[in-house]
Amino acid sequence: MTRTAGEGDPMPIYADLVRERGDVVAEAQQAAEHIQQQAADLLGRQHAGQSVTIWS
Repeated sequence: MTRTAGEGDPMPIYADLVRERGDVVAEAQQAAEHIQQQAADLLGRQHAGQSVTIWS
């Protein structure tokens, strides 16, 4: 039986992919935050409060 988007999990395909491959979106967000912290350290704290939106 094939499930539809309205049944069970709100995003069953995404949940299956996260189980199989890991949460790539969360890993990318963590990497971006780490790079942003490194950039703030290198450039000085005047840029530390600025943020960049990766996913909209």
